[in-house]
Order: sequence, then C-alpha cells, then structure tokens
Amino acid sequence: MDSSLGNLPRPTEAELEILGVLWRCDSATVRDVHEQLGGQRGTGYTTTLKLMQLMASKGLVVRDESQRSHVYRAVQPQAAAQRQMVGRLIDQVFAGSTSALVQQALEAGSVDVAELKEIRRLIDARCGRSKS
Repeated sequence: MDSSLGNLPRPTEAELEILGVLWRCDSATVRDVHEQLGGQRGTGYTTTLKLMQLMASKGLVVRDESQRSHVYRAVQPQAAAQRQMVGRLIDQVFAGSTSALVQQALEAGSVDVAELKEIRRLIDARCGRSKS
C-alpha cells in the first residue's frame, strides 16, 4: 500500500456513512450507496453523488469509470482507517495516552462480560501472554 494512505483527510460524518457502505460491499455505484443509506440522512441522490465526487477528489475513494455507472471503492481498508482515526483521537484528545482513551471508552457505555474478556485476551496477546 502507498505510504501516503496514513495521511488521508479525516472523513466527515456523512463520508463515514458512505465509507461504511463501501467497506461492507467492497465497491458500489452511487445508486447502490444511496439505496443502502436509505432515509438515514434524508438526502437526495444528487447529494450522495456530490459527496462521493468530493471524497474522490480528497483521495478517500477511487472511482472506476470503465463502466457506464461509475463504481467507487474505499482507498483504505476499514481497519486501517480506524487505526488512523483512533491514533488522531489519542493524540489530539487524550494527549497521547491510550490508557485514558480506554478508561473513557469503558466508562462511556455498558460493556458486557464477554467484551471485557475479549479486551483482556487482546491485552494478554499484545503483552505476549496466553491464557490456557
């Protein structure tokens, strides 16, 4: 992958919704995205088209123009985009403290036992410990 991918612009809320559709579908036309979003935003087809054109100019998506209906796909895989956004969040909101982010995430919503166990497993794996 291109090393410049880590410096893509931060997507807006509307752009994240579009990226969500593209990540689920791998690639899609504007009509496909608009239909998938349904009435979530209450916007028309032309608004979805304009947003996707702007996203292409920003480098968030690429457009395949070889077919009559242009097909779009996200430039970054979902996990890479998530890492980039979380990294920015940690730096800008939590002064570089991952533990402060985790603490706030745990306090912000209800976390069930299964999720806590999965978090523990991830921490143990990251530290090189495995629980038998």
